[in-house]
Amino acid sequence: MNIILITACPSGMATTFLAARRLEQAARRRDWQVTVEMHSELEPLTPASLEAIEAADLVVVAADHIPAPQRFNGKRLFQAPIDQALPDPDAFLERASREAEAFTAPVEAPSAAPAAAGGQRIVAVTACPTGVAHTFMAAEALAEAGKALGHQVRVETQGSVGAQDKLTEGEIRDADLVILACDIEVDPTRFAGKRVFRTSTGNALKKPRPTIEQALTEAEVETQASAQAGGERKKSVKEKGVYKHLLTGVSFMLPMVVAGGLLIALSFVFGIEAFKEEGTLAAALMQIGGGTAFTLMIPVLAGYIAYSIADRPGIAPGMIGGMLAAEIGAGFIGGILAGFLAGYVAKAVAQRVKLPSSVESLKPILIIPLVASLITGLVMIYVIGEPVAGILAALTAFLENMGSANAVLLGILLGSMMCFDLGGPVNKAAYTFGVGLLASETYAPMAAIMAAGMVPAIGMGIASFVAKSKFSEPEREAGKASFVLGLCFISEGAIPFAAKDPLRVIPACIAGGAITGALSMLVGAKLMAPHGGIFVLLIPNAITPVLLYLAAIVIGSLVTGLGYAMIKSGGQEVAVEASA
Repeated sequence: MNIILITACPSGMATTFLAARRLEQAARRRDWQVTVEMHSELEPLTPASLEAIEAADLVVVAADHIPAPQRFNGKRLFQAPIDQALPDPDAFLERASREAEAFTAPVEAPSAAPAAAGGQRIVAVTACPTGVAHTFMAAEALAEAGKALGHQVRVETQGSVGAQDKLTEGEIRDADLVILACDIEVDPTRFAGKRVFRTSTGNALKKPRPTIEQALTEAEVETQASAQAGGERKKSVKEKGVYKHLLTGVSFMLPMVVAGGLLIALSFVFGIEAFKEEGTLAAALMQIGGGTAFTLMIPVLAGYIAYSIADRPGIAPGMIGGMLAAEIGAGFIGGILAGFLAGYVAKAVAQRVKLPSSVESLKPILIIPLVASLITGLVMIYVIGEPVAGILAALTAFLENMGSANAVLLGILLGSMMCFDLGGPVNKAAYTFGVGLLASETYAPMAAIMAAGMVPAIGMGIASFVAKSKFSEPEREAGKASFVLGLCFISEGAIPFAAKDPLRVIPACIAGGAITGALSMLVGAKLMAPHGGIFVLLIPNAITPVLLYLAAIVIGSLVTGLGYAMIKSGGQEVAVEASA
């Protein structure tokens, strides 16, 4: 019998592959001829050909919806959710063969109408702090889940290269619902007057369907005033509190740190102390990177923390407070405190100070900057600055003078945090700590953090290579992609594996990351730039010592990869079975 097998899960990741592989194996054991169509973000879609559809005796759809249903009109078709196919694929195919009925495709709605009866037009924006992986994976998950629910979904991603697939004014105007799945502050004013629902990229990625369903019931119409105020409504502490404001500041600071660190490293190409000779290229590079970019790090961090809290009126007092923190020596800790202080003072002035309508327009350009800057500056100079500077100096001295035992313990802690949730809050907390220390010319923790962050994705690539019999062909392809992402310091490459087998993948990643972090700190590795992965090695002296640092990454990755390859056999059976 000729069959067409279609699989699709809401996130378009591992479940799609695993279901397709297991169902295909079960069908071939029955001597059925199989054409497989997988809807996944991990490889290009190859639709079933017209010839295959014409010859098919049965169409089996393991998904919440039937992709392009008109092409199967009149064919015997069986559809069920994909989670029903995974536990027992043989029973699923038996049921499909027994229950399939002649399919009548629904009449296509006009292009201007919603995607299905009762469907709505939904526009969304996704944005995570680094704008590399979560941003795009969450967008794909929302799009697939919306399609499965019968809605039209258009997603704009605000990643590290700026806005992509930008929503047009017409799309926003015609939208029934707006979903802002953002961990950083984005401009909400263009959505004023629309029903808006705010959530995190993590929720959109891990629970896309419940997120859309919740948005449909809980979204509220946003006025121009509430949009400018940041839409403070029914949101979790994570979405509207310290976490989001801090990550907004970090996301704006990060390009400054990367550029500054790499420029400093380039100055070292001419010699570690070559920059001390005035008029040389090395001196110019150090002036640009260390004297300017790194000087702006803390003001930018503080300014955009305040921006996340109070929108544009918070930027000026936040940057002023951050510059004071840098000058006093309070460093990144002082910058964070200045950003929150400036933001909440500016917000309080904006909301509580009432002026006559004739002078109300002066508030954002005169009253708020003046009052918030004055209060923030005085508190930084007379209250916060000196104590925080002392704390930072003590922390810096401890990190610079700690013995090997303490260095190893710190490396274990930072390495474990980087691998605990693969780009989540714990990972971001460790990363922010390392980035902040760069302003104090403390480079060892950042080296351990980046090395450990590379381990999970590289390790999954190694596991899929050395234990090929335990991984399906699509999983092995995902492993290759994960390996490349790991080399680029994108921990999220391991997410498809962790989502499927978290109780084994996460401990294996933590073990490898902890070992890598410990080894990096033990050998005294220093990293000038907080991103770039293995490619930072192309710049002389950006990482020292190079060979020992590489050895730490290799050892940790092997621990994760080989460890998971060994323990996977005891988990849920997803191995490729031998052909009959």
